[in-house]
Amino acid sequence: MGVVNLPGGRRLPLSTEADWGPPAAPPSRRIAYAAAHVVADPFAENAPGAPAALDWESTLAFRRHLWSYGFGVAEAMDTAQRGMGLDYAATKELIRRSAAEAGGRIVAGVATDQLAPGQVTLDQVRKAYSEQLADVLTAGANPVLMCSRHLAATARDADDYLRIYRELLNESDKPVVLHWLGTAFDPALEGYWGSSDVDKATETVLELINSNPAKVDGIKISLLDADHEIRLRRRLPDGVRMYTGDDFNYPTLIMGDDKGYSDALLGIFAAIAPAAAGALEALDRGDRESYNRCLDPTVPLSRHIFQKPTFYYKTGIVFLAWLNGHQEHFTMVGGLQSGRSVPHFAKLVELANDANLFLDPDVAAHRANRFFEVVAG
Repeated sequence: MGVVNLPGGRRLPLSTEADWGPPAAPPSRRIAYAAAHVVADPFAENAPGAPAALDWESTLAFRRHLWSYGFGVAEAMDTAQRGMGLDYAATKELIRRSAAEAGGRIVAGVATDQLAPGQVTLDQVRKAYSEQLADVLTAGANPVLMCSRHLAATARDADDYLRIYRELLNESDKPVVLHWLGTAFDPALEGYWGSSDVDKATETVLELINSNPAKVDGIKISLLDADHEIRLRRRLPDGVRMYTGDDFNYPTLIMGDDKGYSDALLGIFAAIAPAAAGALEALDRGDRESYNRCLDPTVPLSRHIFQKPTFYYKTGIVFLAWLNGHQEHFTMVGGLQSGRSVPHFAKLVELANDANLFLDPDVAAHRANRFFEVVAG
């Protein structure tokens, strides 16, 4: 049995109760995408500001792992360090390679991050979005229209947002997923949709969707506000899905109520894939007790990984992937492995253990002990 020597002298025996196995089929009652991280090449520069260099085999192997558990892959989203180390040249290649061997559903992020930081015009934003939309469609993935820092900095009002997004909807030959990412994930998105008032911004979003619902597969909400998500969910036109991006409240939002439910597009699902797959399989059977038993223990872990500053959650996702043997090192593009503290990692190990997420406790303990020996002495 693996034992982790935590900083401060406490010994943590790792649970051997994880018996999660891939489901017989993808979930049938919910659509579930896991937003996947990227694996850096540990022998490349990958320093802050340097072009991203990826370990392609390990990056794609992790996506195969997610497909094997019945999940769709949400490619090149913020979990893959868009705007935090992954430049657009690497992003475009990532989308191309991932879509080429997709073993299940795949959507991919469309943004404007090929533009340099700084002031741009609305026309430049529109052209950047259009370029990435064409790249995603050419690769064969379904588009996710991500929030743009450039648009947030340039748009004067809600009408500017509506004009840009309507043009993108008209250009896409596939229904898109809209994405509303809150300031907890990216402070540069303050005032998105033309207002810092969430209720006013919501009306703009609904105006956009209602103007062309056939071109909108759904909307992913990442505001970490369950009540707002439910209110918006109940106002969506028939056929337009709500994809929860709420990494704090996902079990109840996916379970839903007598008026509806949320599908999922979540960063945490990549970290807890075996448990989440077991939960969705139980939901297919109508077994709510087993659903809760699978997912409830993962919530404290998710809330810890996504604690403020929330945008560093990627560090915890990659650390857990390394402990679980999905990659051979704990190195991230942009040097983001330094984004969390030693106490944060120690608590992460405890919470992942509580949720029975270590599939090979001996490997996890060996790697955790090596890490703590180096960083904590």
